[in-house]
Amino acid sequence: MAVASASPLPAALSAKPGPARSPPPRPAPGFLPLRAGAAPRLGPVASWRRSSRAEAIKTQREKQQTEAPVEESFRAREAAPLDGADDPMVPSDESWAVKLEQSVNIFLTESVIMVLDGVYRDRNYARFFVLETIARVPYFAFISVLHMYETFGWWRRADYIKVHFAESWNEFHHLLIMEELGGNALWIDRFLARFMAFFYYFMTVGMYMLSPRMAYHFSECVERHAYSTYDKFLKLHEEELKRLPAPEAALNYYLNEDLYLFDEFQTARVPCSRRPKIDNLYDVFVNIRDDEAEHCKTMKACQTHGNLRSPHSTQNCSEADTECVIPENDCEGIVDCVKKSLTK
Repeated sequence: MAVASASPLPAALSAKPGPARSPPPRPAPGFLPLRAGAAPRLGPVASWRRSSRAEAIKTQREKQQTEAPVEESFRAREAAPLDGADDPMVPSDESWAVKLEQSVNIFLTESVIMVLDGVYRDRNYARFFVLETIARVPYFAFISVLHMYETFGWWRRADYIKVHFAESWNEFHHLLIMEELGGNALWIDRFLARFMAFFYYFMTVGMYMLSPRMAYHFSECVERHAYSTYDKFLKLHEEELKRLPAPEAALNYYLNEDLYLFDEFQTARVPCSRRPKIDNLYDVFVNIRDDEAEHCKTMKACQTHGNLRSPHSTQNCSEADTECVIPENDCEGIVDCVKKSLTK
C-alpha cells in the first residue's frame, strides 16, 4: 500500500471553520472526499460537545472498571494480537481433504486481494468500505444455514447463532465508520462492494452446507487479510491519524455503556477484559485492527466441530455450582464465575 502525500482523512473532516468561505481544497490523491451532507464541518460548539461527550463517557467507563476490575490472570496483552499466530494463508499439515479445502480458500482469497490491489491502490477508505461490506457477509450466511438446520430439527447450537450475530454487529459498525470517512462516496465503489457481497453470500451458504470447516477457514483468511491491511495502514499513517478526531460512529460504538455484543464476538477473551480507548482516529483504527484479530481467533475455533461457546456462557459453571448465576452485564461476577469453574 503506497503512502499518501497528505492527511489520510478527507478534507471535510480536517478543515477548520472560518469567517470567510473559500473553495474547498482538492483532496490528496488516494483519499476520497466526503459526500455532501455526510459529515458536516464541525463548528466550535459542535467540537466542544463532541469532546465533552467523549470525556464524559470515558470518565464513566473508568469508574466502572475501577468498581469491577478484571483480574490480572485474565488480562489480555495489548501487542499485535496475531503476531506469531498460525497463518491461514499457508495450508496446514493435515489430511488431503483439509489441504484441498484450504488450498481452494487461499486461491480465492488471493484472487480477491489482487482485484482490490489493482482497483484501489492508494484509495484507502474506499478499499476499507469494500472490505467491511464483504466481511459482514459470511456471518449472515452462517446464521441463515443454522436457522434452517434448527427449523428442520437437524442441529441446534444457540451459541453459534449468538456469536455470529455479534460478529456481524461489529462489522456493521466498522462499515458505518468507513461511510462516515467517505469510503462510499463513489457509486462505482458502492456497486462493486454490493455486487461482490451478493455472490459471496450464496457462495458462503453453499460452502457452509458442504463443509462448515472450509467456510470458517475462508472467513479466517478474509479476516486475516483485513487485519494485515489495517496494521499496514496504521504503520504508514500513525502521526497523521493521531492528529485527527474520531468519527461519531466510532464514539457511539466503542464508548457505549452496553458492550455486551462487543464482548460476545471475542470468544478467546473473558468478557470485560478489553475496553477500547478512543482519543483520536489512530485509536479507532487500532481497535478495528484488533477486532479483526479477534474475528480470526473465533473463526479458527469454529473449524473444530462443537468447539465454539459464547464468552458469556456459564453453563459448566452453573452445573458445578448452582450459586453461580449472574446477570449478563455483571463483569465482576462473570470473571469470578469463570475463575471458580477453572479451579474445580
